[in-house]
Amino acid sequence: MTATIAYDDIEVGAELPAQVFPVTRATLVRYAGASGDFNPIHWNEKFAKEVGLPDVIAHGMFTMAEAIRVVTDWAGDPAAVVEYGVRFTRPVVVPNDDKGATIEVTGKVAAKLDDNKVRVDLTALSRGQKVLGMSRAVVRLA
Repeated sequence: MTATIAYDDIEVGAELPAQVFPVTRATLVRYAGASGDFNPIHWNEKFAKEVGLPDVIAHGMFTMAEAIRVVTDWAGDPAAVVEYGVRFTRPVVVPNDDKGATIEVTGKVAAKLDDNKVRVDLTALSRGQKVLGMSRAVVRLA
């Protein structure tokens, strides 16, 4: 596969389609099983609160993975992402209710680079607060 977006068709400032990702306790259990990360802060409310957290929190790598989906869906090929990094600024708190939490992600083309690459800056929010900082991806377009 290759990216379906043409480099020549993209301008700096272009916005990627925003997405909202639901996160429930069941989501965290499935992610723990897939990743092997069974840290109790991600599933045990009592333990999470004992260590000073407000409640169970989503895995940082899960949050990071959900955010990059905005880019991979837009580009049309996950392999088009050649670089990706974030700083974890706040946890995604996941209450034990019917709603859970959401991660709201927006993206914007911040720079056009050499070799048909662009830098995309992402903003990821949960409960109106930024949960990832300096979230940037470099993507090679068609």
